[in-house]
Amino acid sequence: MPSLPPIIAWTLGAIGAIVVMKLISREWQRVNNELDQAKPVRVTDPERARLPTLRRDPVTGEYRPQR
Repeated sequence: MPSLPPIIAWTLGAIGAIVVMKLISREWQRVNNELDQAKPVRVTDPERARLPTLRRDPVTGEYRPQR
């Protein structure tokens, strides 16, 4: 059985790689779209916005309002 000439083998390999990359890209996009739809909608609550941000005190380990 004769083997393929190198140029044809390289061409078939390149075409196969492109097809695989497109399939992976399409699947990646589909999964990301599903994850984006599953994200909870963030509602900005004005009352919550007025609360101070807490930071962890490295000495005591307690959370205190940010200065």
